Amino acid sequence: MHYSPYLILSVFLWAGFVSAISFMEAWLKFRAPGVTRPVGLSIGRLIFSGLNKVEWSLGIVCVLLLVLGNGFSFDSSYLLLVPLLLLVLQTSWLLPAMNKRAEAAISGAALQASALHFYYLGMEVIKVATLIVFGMNLL
Repeated sequence: MHYSPYLILSVFLWAGFVSAISFMEAWLKFRAPGVTRPVGLSIGRLIFSGLNKVEWSLGIVCVLLLVLGNGFSFDSSYLLLVPLLLLVLQTSWLLPAMNKRAEAAISGAALQASALHFYYLGMEVIKVATLIVFGMNLL
């Protein structure tokens, strides 16, 4: 089956955005001189909110290009459902919970350890891996 080059581009662009922000920017910002924890958390909230919007845009573009171009079939198209479902979980549960913790930390509250960042990172690994496999199947 022949897939739109725009679909292929959108899938790999999505994987690239997530990889650049989640696997590189997120931990690098705290290593920059002068970046305090509250400043880093504020920057992180802003960046991940932006990333979430970009992901939704690319996800919608991918679905539209897939459905309008070739029609959705379960040959390999089902792989797109994984990152979309993870994005729903991140948007509806993880990001709000992480934002709440960040706000508390910025205001100086003492916080207990949380696994939220590990859940988020795990979802990002699964999302990127699935997007890469899906993109490779489109080639």
